[in-house]
Amino acid sequence: MYRALRLLARSRPLVRAPAAALASAPGLGGAAVPSFWPPNAARMASQNSFRIEYDTFGELKVPNDKYYGAQTVRSTMNFKIGGVTERMPTPVIKAFGILKRAAAEVNQDYGLDPKIANAIMKAADEVAEGKLNDHFPLVVWQTGSGTQTNMNVNEVISNRAIEMLGGELGSKIPVHPNDHVNKSQSSNDTFPTAMHIAAAIEVHEVLLPGLQKLHDALDAKSKEFAQIIKIGRTHTQDAVPLTLGQEFSGYVQQVKYAMTRIKAAMPRIYELAAGGTAVGTGLNTRIGFAEKVAAKVAALTGKVNPTQCEAMTMVAAQVMGNHVAVTVGGSNGHFELNVFKPMMIKNVLHSARLLGDASVSFTENCVVGIQANTERINKLMNESLMLVTALNPHIGYDKAAKIAKTAHKNGSTLKETAIELGYLTAEQFDEWVKPKDMLGPK
Repeated sequence: MYRALRLLARSRPLVRAPAAALASAPGLGGAAVPSFWPPNAARMASQNSFRIEYDTFGELKVPNDKYYGAQTVRSTMNFKIGGVTERMPTPVIKAFGILKRAAAEVNQDYGLDPKIANAIMKAADEVAEGKLNDHFPLVVWQTGSGTQTNMNVNEVISNRAIEMLGGELGSKIPVHPNDHVNKSQSSNDTFPTAMHIAAAIEVHEVLLPGLQKLHDALDAKSKEFAQIIKIGRTHTQDAVPLTLGQEFSGYVQQVKYAMTRIKAAMPRIYELAAGGTAVGTGLNTRIGFAEKVAAKVAALTGKVNPTQCEAMTMVAAQVMGNHVAVTVGGSNGHFELNVFKPMMIKNVLHSARLLGDASVSFTENCVVGIQANTERINKLMNESLMLVTALNPHIGYDKAAKIAKTAHKNGSTLKETAIELGYLTAEQFDEWVKPKDMLGPK
């Protein structure tokens, strides 16, 4: 029975309340209450600090200063996990505001009372702008489809709209959280839609700008260091020379590749589940609803310090952990529904925020201030035994290898060893071993 009630709450039919029922509702010119409402549905507690509301399981006290309702209170009772730090990420709540506004606009096109639709849109705008964040107390650790958060949003928008229209909080009249705010929707399509909206916005407003800033700073350093020659390192050992600019150009390209991969993934994020309702079939919605909602959503959104290195690498470790959690969550789709969605979007948004912020911090507090220690670079390069590679075309691999091994064993330089072994003169060494001539093909 409980599952049946949950499914009923998730997906509401396209049935408008009879005009007569609305006209006789409290606060709308009449005194009678429709028969389908529980008696005293929004009865105020005597101490005036709570109002009494009902869900399908009974009576609940709801704080008078909150716009959420009975179903949200019920969730706070059933999922006391983690506290304030584990609340649903704010970007998800804001994304819900965008979605609910878009749905109200489309539902108005399909016959929803313009007065009700406009009130919903105004309330949804406040949610999207973050003005009502204090009214969303639910944690990520809840029903895996995000049902409680969807209902939290429906209740907040409903009550805020009711307040705008001069009605009584908790009465569900004239704006019902399910029949109006959630019209043609289900938690099973609204939550994944909000996930995608939130992820897309976070990527475009935080992650990509942060990476672009890092890319540009590294690119500037690559050009600044173009004439500084240093010894390369492979297998944690000295290799052949390259410029410090060439080395930094590798970092530039890696960040560029990362941005390209992120942008390549975005078309799948732009696909929205809105209109699929409970199991993806579109039950209880209208033909064209999904496309119109997606269009509305699109219109509403087009948008030299070691400690810094340590912070960046710790962020990378956290993001790797988040990725594992998202992967495990993604593997737990059963039949028509994945029930790990709140945890997945929490981790995706967490990663996007961490990477974006860390990129900006790393750029501003480290990359832009990097300076080349040319004295040290030149010393390490000139003392490197790997410069012997330049001798291969002139004296052959075997003699060059013997010079390097002998120099390493005796703790001497390549030049000293080559002359002692009689393989070449000092003039020949200076002519053939020039790091600047070893930077690329001839």
